Amino acid sequence: MSGITRRDLLIGSAALAGASGLTALAAHRVFAAVDERIEISRLTHEIVKGKPTPDMMSFAADGPPPVIRMRQGERFAVAVDNRLGEDTTVHWHGLRIDNAMDGVPYLTQDPIRDGTSFRYNFTPPDAGTFWYHPHCNTLAQMARGMTGMLVVEDAEDPGFDRDLPLNIRDFRIGSEGQFLEFYKARNTARGGTLGTVNTVNWQVDPVYDLAAGTLVRLRMAVTDLTRVAHYTVKGGEARVIALDSHALPVPLAAEKIEMGPGQRADVTLRVPDREGEEVELILERPSGPVRLARFRATGTSAKRQLAELKPLAPNPVAEPDLANAELQDYVFGWAPGGDAPANPICGSLGYLFWSINRVAWQGDFPDPLAPLGLMKQGKSYILRLRNETPYDHPIHLHGLAFRLLRSNKREIQPLWTDTALLRAEETMEVALVADNPGDWAFHCHVIEHQKTGLAGFLRVEA
Repeated sequence: MSGITRRDLLIGSAALAGASGLTALAAHRVFAAVDERIEISRLTHEIVKGKPTPDMMSFAADGPPPVIRMRQGERFAVAVDNRLGEDTTVHWHGLRIDNAMDGVPYLTQDPIRDGTSFRYNFTPPDAGTFWYHPHCNTLAQMARGMTGMLVVEDAEDPGFDRDLPLNIRDFRIGSEGQFLEFYKARNTARGGTLGTVNTVNWQVDPVYDLAAGTLVRLRMAVTDLTRVAHYTVKGGEARVIALDSHALPVPLAAEKIEMGPGQRADVTLRVPDREGEEVELILERPSGPVRLARFRATGTSAKRQLAELKPLAPNPVAEPDLANAELQDYVFGWAPGGDAPANPICGSLGYLFWSINRVAWQGDFPDPLAPLGLMKQGKSYILRLRNETPYDHPIHLHGLAFRLLRSNKREIQPLWTDTALLRAEETMEVALVADNPGDWAFHCHVIEHQKTGLAGFLRVEA
């Protein structure tokens, strides 16, 4: 672990010594204790075989973003060093943590300037599969590679033999390894601009060797900017045990798992018994299926069975009081005026196509627009989410978890999530307890939609 910056030392030592009477040396020791240090950098890396891609971005100096692991209910500190040459932040997608640590420029923190560092400290209340990404210059930075996986370990070990995170995303890369334009305006005003190269953990069709007959937890996270699709684990005994970090009451078949950007699925895979036998992860596209990854059995079978695993414990999410919940309406649609956006420090695509409740988000400014909705801490709310467009919108709410209630288009299970996939012209109702005070970003996770107006924030007042 590298040392802290001089600014960290001055601020941290002064704050700690002033608050508790610690000596400067003791304060230094306490403040220097970080669990993870990530360096946000530019690099050249090979995605297309034999054709390195220059000017990629990562949360590591020399390769793909690291998998960050922490434990449920335990304090964790991440030191972030910005070496990008531009501003950035880090948002911890799905974590219900202190508002000041949420990583949204100006709403919760100032951008991390180039050449400076920021320290995130939080205690994750929930176990499960999460991920992290920037919320400043979001489209370009994510498109260049800045999406990483975050695992919060269960308080009690469920009994897997291996835990395998799968960072699922596209890149827009040409045949020579060069980046293509990250978006096309005509697509941005529709469903979004799809990538050209499908990857898992920055690799095309990787093969993972797994001990035969063992039980493996596949942690699938769709960190893509655009793609809404179905995923199938084919050729092995597999069950979905959690969605969006929350345990399912009854496991589901690992077939046609529908996920949009920001969503996750935990799958239990029993590796086949015969050496060399393979299981495939398939992306089902309108143009035809594509294999994303393979899992190959090796060695003599351990002969484990799915029934040996302990059920995942539910996360400690407060149950809303539906009988006394206040109803709030949110309409996701077109931008009302077609005005050009302002030029915020965290970037603009130059268009305003979308809005929430007829208000188009102008960008990240020190003095943001008013909140879309107000909630009182501790009260229960039902949010009616109405998609009046013919396109899908994965709607993500920071800092809070909500339960799916009902839809006018389909039967839905009453599951907990932080990202609701609204299908075309669908109205869905969800419920929550506003138990985490602060200003919480509320937006579509098709990043082109977010950056062209389909964003805002909800305020939970203490």
